[in-house]
Amino acid sequence: MEHLSRTQNEQLEVKTTTCYMCACRCGIRVHMREGEVRYIDGNPEHPLNQGVICAKGASGIMKQYSPARLTQPLMRKADAERGSAQFEPVSWEVAFATLEQRLSHLRATDPKKFALFTGRDQMQALTGLFAKQFGTPNYAAHGGFCSANMAAGMIYTIGGSFWEFGGPDLDSAKLFLMIGTAEDHHSNPLKIAISKFKRAGGRFIAINPVRTGYAAIADEWIPIRPGTDGALFMALIHELIEADAYDHEFVTRFTNAGELLDMNETSDTFGLFVRNPDAPESNPLFPQDHYWWDQETQRAVPHHAKGARPALAGRYTLEDGTPVTPSFALLREQASSCTPEWAAEITGISADTIRRLAVEMVATARDHKITLPIRWTDAWGETHETVTGNPIAFHAMRGLAAHSNGFQSIRALAVLMSLLGTIDRPGGFRHKSPFPRAVPPSAKPPNSPDAVQPNTPLANGPLGWPAAPEDLFIDDAGKPVRIDKAFSWEYPLAVHGLMHSVITNAWRGDPYPIDTLMIFMANMAWNSSMNTTEVRKMLVDKQDNGEYKIPFLVVCDAFQSEMTAFADLILPDTTYLERHDCMSMLDRPISEFDGPVDSVRVPVVPPTGECKPFQEVLIELAGRLKLPAFTTSEGTRKFRDYPDFVVNHQTAPNSGVGFLIGWRGKDGDKALTGEPNPRQWEEYAKNNCVFHYTLPETLQYMRNCNGPYLEWAVKQGFRKFGEPILIQLYSDVMQKFRLAAQGKTKGRQPPDHLRARVERYFDPLPFWYAPLESDATDNTKFPLAAITQRPMAMYHSWDSQNSWLRQIHGENYLFMNPLMAAQNGIADGGWIYVESQWGKVRCMARFSETVEPGTVWTWNAIGKAAGAWNLGAGANESQRGFLLNHLITDELPGAGKQDARLSNSDPITGQAAWYDVRVRVYPAEHDADHTLPQFAPMNALPGETGMVSRIVQTYFAGRGEFVARLRNSVNRK
Repeated sequence: MEHLSRTQNEQLEVKTTTCYMCACRCGIRVHMREGEVRYIDGNPEHPLNQGVICAKGASGIMKQYSPARLTQPLMRKADAERGSAQFEPVSWEVAFATLEQRLSHLRATDPKKFALFTGRDQMQALTGLFAKQFGTPNYAAHGGFCSANMAAGMIYTIGGSFWEFGGPDLDSAKLFLMIGTAEDHHSNPLKIAISKFKRAGGRFIAINPVRTGYAAIADEWIPIRPGTDGALFMALIHELIEADAYDHEFVTRFTNAGELLDMNETSDTFGLFVRNPDAPESNPLFPQDHYWWDQETQRAVPHHAKGARPALAGRYTLEDGTPVTPSFALLREQASSCTPEWAAEITGISADTIRRLAVEMVATARDHKITLPIRWTDAWGETHETVTGNPIAFHAMRGLAAHSNGFQSIRALAVLMSLLGTIDRPGGFRHKSPFPRAVPPSAKPPNSPDAVQPNTPLANGPLGWPAAPEDLFIDDAGKPVRIDKAFSWEYPLAVHGLMHSVITNAWRGDPYPIDTLMIFMANMAWNSSMNTTEVRKMLVDKQDNGEYKIPFLVVCDAFQSEMTAFADLILPDTTYLERHDCMSMLDRPISEFDGPVDSVRVPVVPPTGECKPFQEVLIELAGRLKLPAFTTSEGTRKFRDYPDFVVNHQTAPNSGVGFLIGWRGKDGDKALTGEPNPRQWEEYAKNNCVFHYTLPETLQYMRNCNGPYLEWAVKQGFRKFGEPILIQLYSDVMQKFRLAAQGKTKGRQPPDHLRARVERYFDPLPFWYAPLESDATDNTKFPLAAITQRPMAMYHSWDSQNSWLRQIHGENYLFMNPLMAAQNGIADGGWIYVESQWGKVRCMARFSETVEPGTVWTWNAIGKAAGAWNLGAGANESQRGFLLNHLITDELPGAGKQDARLSNSDPITGQAAWYDVRVRVYPAEHDADHTLPQFAPMNALPGETGMVSRIVQTYFAGRGEFVARLRNSVNRK
């Protein structure tokens, strides 16, 4: 009776918020008992996941009560060596005062000596604003080592990209091709969409070296060799053009296929679009003064001239004698040699299969064309009575991006999608607000060292989208200004920065030394570094005078990790259940195809111990440093805290554009734009933490060139300019860099040792080339490609301390094809060595028929350093788990200079080439029983929840009274 009475008196409550067990951002319901989390499920009223929850999302309770939680600020002991994990607790006031003193000095003397780099956060609009206001150019988020090529390759082509920016319209598609996508990307919404697609009779083809996750339910799996996708796309482009089977109407009117190029090889405008000198220049960033060759009048006319019928082939001469040709003619020439037989040798996919794919795409477009009775008007004033579409959908992610040839491969995919006529049409690729952007977007990085001045914000944000060499962030000698060398001649279009190069460059002092490096939520001493062992050495390396080469390292995280051991100052972050967050239209929203959607997180439990959200840390520091955007004209603090900042910050005074689009205006009766609403957070909390604005049907399609949509987007602050966004089959941005490398233009030119590099890779048309590491590798000695995938049940290294998810993935194997294993004398489950020219690991083998014979792979970030994440030195993760990163290099020998070092990255964007490494495998010793390499076990840190949380987890998160007692114990510690 006592138990029954106590149960009846318990206070049960359900709170809604947004998940953060991966970057999918599903709506969740958190079930509480006596103020303590009992379980988490999906929110059926949320538009993104519609109640669906995955293993990660349901296991958020074990993240909240993780034994690895940090609970108080920690300072490295004065007599302790960095890396020894010897810390002492300090107050937040001491932590803030230390940072204020150090950062104030740097801002007043040389702001670029402070570097802020963040991992998989979702607040880049805030962190980027902080860096801009501080005046440091040395800022970027995780994109450079994740999927920068995907974003850049597609945005420089079609103005949008996969995932947050756009995706496959599987509700209307008939044929779906998924390429290079593992289990984690857009997990729950994609599962929902694929399930509906297949039940409706759609055909699903997976193209991937490995058949796991989504690909396991594909109707057909086409194994492909890693890094060769671009060759496949070029062969499919070849087939479409040779068969004259591309969408002529779409390509002619909505791409730059018919625009004329200057073909005078002696001209400094060779390969650029010919411009009409008599056309008014309304916007020099996006000129609308190009020509078509009209087949009716046989002369050059302004593009989209009414009644004109542009040529897509042929060579012509303008009245002034300039030889010209439509850009499509050069695409045809580029693809002419890319036959299925050529691609078969590269990809391992038979020529017959490649031809069959092309025929299937053409047949799907021809036999299943979609026609919607939606009247719309294009940007040139022509009214269309219907919206049509070709129901062929693609989805691709990091498997394409994480190669040193990824940018051009993804350009090839975007061009293929465009030739099929699938861009922002039903059944194909659909944009998500605020995309599409202009090509390239109007935001530019700083372009001179003079942009960095003491006590002065940057005029432009630290990141941007270069359109020409004039936009590069270099000095008068052509050397990079950023510590990661982004926007230099080495990586001109590094739109997401090169986070994977920061520690190496700072350690070397190349291009200069820095003083303070702040890392948020990035495990740079383990799975987020391409050369883990060497980075760990760099972090503790000293100058001759005994000072560390990177003098001060601040690590902000919610958990003890491999990285925290190397910090000088640790700032304990909250979990996603303890803080406010916003998935903003200024950053990474969760928009749907039919209109903009943003969402928030609201705290459902109080912070553990002394944890403080990193957003609050930045708001506090910005106030103390008196950064202009965060302080009043009198110099006092403008925002009380992060929630106050989100409500009241506007992109420009009285613009009405802020972080959130829902319930704007002083009375909360406006949407998208409007004055700040002091009750905005409360409105989101009452409405499942999400706001969904539905566009009129007339604005939902063809947004690249939908005139009324473009006007609407400018009015709402989604775009700066209303010019149409023509799809760039041919990129004159790339040609401008190539001309500079060839010495044909005045102004900025690359250093001599980089000329050939820029000229080769900055082809204005997509092409395939072997990954750069192939040229630096004996491929006979190292015949296998080695890749990783993120498992569906874990995300990066976040979840290896999660007691539920560890039961799914507590160790990892190297998966390999049985035929290849037999040739190398390897037993299923046996211990093996995996060796590249850069390093060696020992691990366990596992046979799998679902891997391409020339490829081996493993799960990413399961392997841990001993003692990391408070798992204990003998945990499976460190003794039977391993990290493939030990086989990867972050730098390759440079071309043209004996001592040159170039990042192991895409030469266009700087995207980390994680998947280019080549290896060999062979049996290990008979008595092997643990993985190698091993490192000295990490120490526990003061204030870690540790055993207290283990007890809580054992008790299934415990009863309220019990947990309250334990929480008080943690707080007292």
